[in-house]
Amino acid sequence: MGSANVQDPDIKPPDGGLRAWLQVLSGHLILFNVWGYINSFGIFQPYYVVALNSNASDVSWVGSLQIFFVYFLGAFSGRATDAGYLRTILVVGLFLQLLGVFMTSLASSYWQVLLAQGICQGIGDGLLLCPVVAIVSTYFTTKRTMAISISASGGATGGLVFPAIAQNLLNRIGFPWTVRVMGFVILFNAAIILTFMRQRLPPRQAGPLIEWKAFTELSYTLFTCGGFFCFWAVYFAYYYVRSFGSDIIHVSNYTSFSILMIINGLGLPGRIIPAYVSDRYFGTLNTFIVVSIAAAIVMYCWIAIDSLGGLIAFAVVYGFFGGGMQSLFPAALSSLTTDISKAGVRIGMVFSLVSIASLTGPPIAGALVDVDQGRYLGAQLFGGTSIILGCVFLIGARCAKCGMGVWNRI
Repeated sequence: MGSANVQDPDIKPPDGGLRAWLQVLSGHLILFNVWGYINSFGIFQPYYVVALNSNASDVSWVGSLQIFFVYFLGAFSGRATDAGYLRTILVVGLFLQLLGVFMTSLASSYWQVLLAQGICQGIGDGLLLCPVVAIVSTYFTTKRTMAISISASGGATGGLVFPAIAQNLLNRIGFPWTVRVMGFVILFNAAIILTFMRQRLPPRQAGPLIEWKAFTELSYTLFTCGGFFCFWAVYFAYYYVRSFGSDIIHVSNYTSFSILMIINGLGLPGRIIPAYVSDRYFGTLNTFIVVSIAAAIVMYCWIAIDSLGGLIAFAVVYGFFGGGMQSLFPAALSSLTTDISKAGVRIGMVFSLVSIASLTGPPIAGALVDVDQGRYLGAQLFGGTSIILGCVFLIGARCAKCGMGVWNRI
């Protein structure tokens, strides 16, 4: 079924052209639906705590399950993409996304929200993410990082649109219909995605679900460890910046939505500018390391914030570097894969391992907030330290790949 849409490959990737850039557009809209919605979980976190009479840690499991499935299912959807089943994956994934969103609008208890938004929508998200990186990477060579990052910037675009919908409609039409409006936006994007997204390479039917040999490459293994620790903490700010503004700075509900839009909106230049710099000057992995170190420093600086101006500054700076981490991670991972016919399975394996970090990180941070009686110090220290530890492994991966030279580009 999927192989019917596979195009005969050229001798080398076209590195541009209408068909290639339509894949980038489709990828952008997929990431709009996936990460735009997930990064806007700050919309739902405070609402669910009150409406469902739950604590912050329990509510965080809803968003964490979404992220878990996004990465965990990568090994399966990536291998299926390599085998030529892109079309099937797109149809099933988009259907489950929409089903999860519209069932969330009907949910009235914690287990219903967990099932609809956390599990159903999460599985749909997980089927879609890895194929984006794998497909786009087969159309580009010298422009690969920029192409993947433009696709990844869909998370920032969606992170602006979904909070804006909530900010303007939540008090007018209520939570259920606000969520349904978001669902109709996802439906519109799905129609464009199904129209334009196509595979370039023929199916690779042979090959295991997991390529264990990849872990014999020291750079690949160290990169996996680095990704784990970085993504243990990167989403904490997206989940809790709005509740921090309400609980600690005591801003209005409207202002807290604006802060969430700022942190998501700065992810747009945060995804594009580092990608341009990495393609033109430094290399993807080098840029990923620098951006991650900056994000950790900003996370530590969050500890000192006690005013609205300071919180806005944090949202601006962390939104930039946090967005850069999210887009450079898959791009740097794809740069470690020389055989593009195995891009899906190798990217998917790392995504599956990182899923464990993404599943447990926000609930751990939420539990630290609850244990500290609503204070955020422990969670902020956890976030910054985890990212720094991840950077240590990433530096090790760089050294294993290209040596100790400071100016080595990778």
